[in-house]
Amino acid sequence: MKSEIVAVMGWIIGIQGVLGFSGRTWGDRDWGLLHLWFSPPTAVYLAMALVGAALAYWGETAKKRAANRG
Repeated sequence: MKSEIVAVMGWIIGIQGVLGFSGRTWGDRDWGLLHLWFSPPTAVYLAMALVGAALAYWGETAKKRAANRG
């Protein structure tokens, strides 16, 4: 159960980071929901994408390990 929550949170954080970074880099403003409440710098969006990817990877591999154990 814990690994599922970590995986979902990782996907959400990663998507928000990618959307914010992409919007700032190739668009005219931030994309996603985070910019509605905060205005983080571009580096924070990039860090969110990396941390989100790491959490999603960890959560997904933990789910697979638990499923293999039975």
